Formats: sequence, structure tokens, C-alpha cells
Amino acid sequence: MLLPWDVYGENGALLVRKGHMIASANQIAYLVERGVFEDGEPRSVLADPPSVLRKLNAAYLELHTLLQAASQGVAPPDFRRKLDEIALMVHAAVDLNADIATASILHNQAQAPYAARHSVNTAIIAVLLARARQRSRNDVMTVTLAALTMNAGMLEHHQRWHDSHAALDPADHARKLAHPEASVRLLRAAGVNDEAWLHCVLHHHENEDGTGYPHGKVGAQIPLLSKLVALADRYCARVSERGYRPTMAAHGALRDMLLEARTTLDTNLVSLVIKELGIYPIGTYVRMLNGEVGVVSRRGLQSTTPHVESVIGPRGAPLEVFLQRDTRHALHAIREVLTNAQVAALEVPPLRMAQVWGRAAVT
Repeated sequence: MLLPWDVYGENGALLVRKGHMIASANQIAYLVERGVFEDGEPRSVLADPPSVLRKLNAAYLELHTLLQAASQGVAPPDFRRKLDEIALMVHAAVDLNADIATASILHNQAQAPYAARHSVNTAIIAVLLARARQRSRNDVMTVTLAALTMNAGMLEHHQRWHDSHAALDPADHARKLAHPEASVRLLRAAGVNDEAWLHCVLHHHENEDGTGYPHGKVGAQIPLLSKLVALADRYCARVSERGYRPTMAAHGALRDMLLEARTTLDTNLVSLVIKELGIYPIGTYVRMLNGEVGVVSRRGLQSTTPHVESVIGPRGAPLEVFLQRDTRHALHAIREVLTNAQVAALEVPPLRMAQVWGRAAVT
């Protein structure tokens, strides 16, 4: 059945919205233990409204702790239930405001160790793609759980690789190629027996042309849910800060994925990614015709005319108060998307997301 109420935690945070379909008995047990059912918003929520970033930051930290334990062979008895809890936190963040959730991938990169943060970020995009494909609620949960655990088998090395400025040596390259199978073994040892979830993890690095790993599968041999996680994984990896290569702007990451659709990626699914994230992904820096520099804050009526918050005035001075711009208007039409290097050259102050997206983006 669909939930007839919003469900809040004891701290007033929204756990699940009214109308959510429970996907497993584990989720029911979690909500019964942790949830407070309300017909309306409790006073604590009105005083301190739910924040997308708080939910995601909590998910980062809880996932980090849980996967660390599992990778050391000491997964808690309720490992699966705790992962369901984290998955529900991701869903709640996306349901609260998908624009803030996707923008956080670009602008909330200092809140947790890379491995956990990357997995949660991948889950955000995978959820959006699975919903866009009108997959069942069970499938949406499957891609969420797979994204959260896809790299469990290389957790002990992931942060080191992320921080390194050198190419992987042969031993580390072998570990990288083996991590899908290692992740599945770790999950089975922790009590996970959901084959759809495990297959999604196992195949999330396969390519359309057979050049992927670990089994060199091609095209239709690769499960659709694995392909969704793979696309989300690639996008999030490219826009994240990495020690061994420059961070890509979201626009550039999508452009590169579109080029890869000729060989290694599913063309239709890459088009879906671009449709869901937009030609100008939320959080992208752009320059307008009047010379102002702004951040894409939300979609417009058309993909080419998003809403933008100006952060730098036409003469190059940072604005103390951001200005809302509708890019349908001639002066505020987008002239260009800025690369990360261009943004750095402008000496743009670090973006506090609440300045653009309000109280739902406070940390």
C-alpha cells in the first residue's frame, strides 16, 4: 500500500513522504522503530525545516561507517537493514528537492571521505534515471542499494587512489579490475542475498562493446539496472575532485559521455542522462550576455532557459546578495558555460548552497 502519511524521525527530519511505496519488510521495521507518523508537519519541522544537505551528509557518514565495518569482516547483524535506512535517506533527499540533491554533487564535496560520498552521489543520479525510465519501486531501491555498495570491495584503497597524483601501479590496477567481484563476495558475506542487487554491482563496469570488466559482456547481456548505475558512476566520478586529473565541469562530463555513446555506452541511456540533468546541469556556472556570472539554480520552461542566480556582477565584482535571473530574457540569456579553470580564474568565493537554494540547502 501507499503510505497515507508523511513519516518523520524523532528529530523532526522527514524520512518518507506521503504516497511512498514500501519496498521491503526491512523498511517497514525501520519506519515502525524510528518513524513518527504525522498528518501535518510537526512544530519542530516548521521551526527547523528539512534540509537536503543534512540528509545527504548523514547518509555519507553512516555509509562510511557501515562499509568500513563490512570491509573488515565485522558487518553488523542488521547490515541489510542499515543499508535500507541509508537508501531511504537518499530517496527522502531527492524527494525533498532533486535540484539541490544534484547540485550537491558539484558543491558539497568536502563533507565526507570520497568513497562514501561518491557512492551516495551515484545513488542520487541512479534514482533519477530509474524513475525516469518508470522502473518499479523495487528496481529504484535496487539501483540505490547497488550504487551505495558498488565499490565496497576496494574501499581500503579507494581514498588512496583518489588522493594520488600518479597512475595506478600493476597491483592496484588488478585490484581495480577485481573490485566488482570482490564487492559481491563482501556483500554475500554480510548477509546480502538479493540477486538483482548483486548482479547490478557485479556488472556496473561492463561496456556496450565488450571492453568492460569483469566479464567483457556486451549490449543486451548487461542488465539495464547495471547500466543505470554505471552511467551515474561515470558522471559523478568525472565531476568530483581527484588528485590525478582535473575536475570536469558537469557540462563537459555530459559531453564526453555523449562521445562515448558511439562505442562503450548505451546511446539511448546517455540521452536520458542529459535529459534528466539538463543541457545546463543544476549547479553549473554560466556567463550571461550582460556579463554576469551565475549558478544554474533550477530548470526553466525549456532546457535552454534555466533559472540562474547571479553571483558576480557584470564588472567582475562578487555580489553580496545574489540576483535571480530568468534566462528567457535577452540580457540574461546564457552566453557560455564556464569551465572549472575559468571559475577559478574569476576567484569566485566558495559557494554556500543555502545562498542559492535556501533553507533546504543548509548544512
